[in-house]
Amino acid sequence: MSDACCSHDAPAPSGATVNEAPPRFWNGTDARLAALSGVLLLVSWVAGVLGVHDGVVLALEIAALLPAASTFVPSALRRLAKGRIGVGTLMSLAAIGALALGQVAEAAALAFLYAIAEALEDHSMAKTRRGLRALLDLVPESATVIRAGTEKAVAPGELVLGDLLVLRPGERLATDGTVLSGQTSLDTSALTGESVPVEAGPGDAVYAGSVNGTGPLEITVTATAESNSLARIVHIVETEQSRKGTGQRMADSIARFLVPGILVVAGLIAAYGLLAGDPLTWIERALVVLVAASPCALAISVPVTVVASVGAASRAGVLIKGGAALESLGRIRTIALDKTGTLTRNTPSVIEVLAVPGRGTQEVLALAAALEARSEHPLARAILAASPAAGAATEVETIPGSGVRGTVDKVPARLGRPGWIEAASLAAGTARLQGAGATVVLLEEGGQTIGAIAVRDELRPEAAGVVAELRRAGYQVAMLTGDNQLTAGALAAAAGIDTVHAELRPEDKAGIVRSLQETGGVVMVGDGINDAPALATAEVGIAMGAMGADVAIETADVALMGEDLSHLPALLAHARRTRAIMLQNILASLGLIAVLIPLAFLGTLGLAAVVLIHELFEVFVIGNGVRAGRSKAFTSPYGRLPAGISPIPA
Repeated sequence: MSDACCSHDAPAPSGATVNEAPPRFWNGTDARLAALSGVLLLVSWVAGVLGVHDGVVLALEIAALLPAASTFVPSALRRLAKGRIGVGTLMSLAAIGALALGQVAEAAALAFLYAIAEALEDHSMAKTRRGLRALLDLVPESATVIRAGTEKAVAPGELVLGDLLVLRPGERLATDGTVLSGQTSLDTSALTGESVPVEAGPGDAVYAGSVNGTGPLEITVTATAESNSLARIVHIVETEQSRKGTGQRMADSIARFLVPGILVVAGLIAAYGLLAGDPLTWIERALVVLVAASPCALAISVPVTVVASVGAASRAGVLIKGGAALESLGRIRTIALDKTGTLTRNTPSVIEVLAVPGRGTQEVLALAAALEARSEHPLARAILAASPAAGAATEVETIPGSGVRGTVDKVPARLGRPGWIEAASLAAGTARLQGAGATVVLLEEGGQTIGAIAVRDELRPEAAGVVAELRRAGYQVAMLTGDNQLTAGALAAAAGIDTVHAELRPEDKAGIVRSLQETGGVVMVGDGINDAPALATAEVGIAMGAMGADVAIETADVALMGEDLSHLPALLAHARRTRAIMLQNILASLGLIAVLIPLAFLGTLGLAAVVLIHELFEVFVIGNGVRAGRSKAFTSPYGRLPAGISPIPA
């Protein structure tokens, strides 16, 4: 929070405790001191109405002033000693000035209202932060492990790498691991926001907080309680919240320059009173102006909104790393989508095999599988899955961007993209398959093209609906892919995308993003690894399916933890609503200051009235900011825009 506002020195919490109790407003020391001040202030007022001796009333007013002032005056003095002037400084000066003028009741009222507003602010920030840290409550209180051949229950914090963990149906997983044995479906909705259970079996990675379905599992622990996916997400978001967006920087800058400016203006008003011969009246007005121009509401307007919004997104399986990314998402007009793994399922399969006369399709598949036997490329996995048997290839060499070559049964062979290998007599069939949206690789043996294999990665079922929703909301959508133009064009048409950039290498994608940004900000959505240059170039990079992927979570500005693309328009709608709330708070705070200063200068409003208006407005700003954490975007079909948020103008 800006120094211009916050009068407290306590740092924001940097960690979280599992099963931490929800914060209660009256549990805070400042809230209790403010409450004590309010009670004493009320008693002093009643005593005055009943005609109690003035000395008793004065003593009660002083008693009301002291506990409230103790919540901000000491920290204001510490900041002042470090050369940092904040709103606490202004309030301290105003209270001291009121005492000097004999207005003890007004000084006590100022201190009480400011203390209660600060306590509300602290409570609001703690509550919204806990909304994020509540993810850690998904970790169960105990886990069952097998040690020395015996099952025993241990606390999650006692799990060590390599432990054999037993997860029974209905139980929640305590930490990350790899399935050793068993088959089941896992409910990961609390982590990824996706309602469809995920199938898991031997070799699959599973993550803390997942709920087991029907089958028992034995799991090898791969992360401790302090370093598992849930703990890592919470840590990243809390540390990244210091990355300030444009709106927060603007609010901080205004507040930082406004505070010393207010002191100068107040000094000039008091000096005018000395020259005019009515110093008490003008010194009092100077104090009122001092309070009227307080920018506390302005300074907290953005941080409260950001914390609430980020917490809400995290509970829906969207990891937003700070206010900068959130604000950018709220104003960007162009979305660049990677094809593989973003628009498609990233599970390509062979849909057709062509062979020249005299050669069989199974022979073509077997020879291709021999060349791809050690490759981890998605196309290679599809070919290997479709081939009944694979021969042995030697001298295999990968040609980046083209394919592979090697020797099979002492005959040189190549497998790769059209252009690197001539389609020859298979040209017509190759064109037909590419036009149907398939990626085609050609097989050459002994210098002769003998076959073509068509592989297609199907669109996600929600892809077309998501693109239509984005376009309806006014976004420009482009697809970036390394596939050939025919294949890319067919898939883009099926998804409803008009702008297609195909046959791109990773560095080419970054160049396309850079050119798109010449007309405004660009969001790049990819897998967080292969698309790293483009994600880094874009104003906001979004990684899809990032749960458990260290590289994606660490490098992207935003990570969609699940595989559901419909979270993208929901995220954008949420960001736009958040940005609208930020602007509401900033403009309203500036407007209030602009109205109160002349009224205070003219003597229309006294000190108590200005303090009351200011602190009530601060509560309004906090409440308005907290609304960002109550967005319904993530529960609407494809993230339909909430009421009051119109599409981006063309």
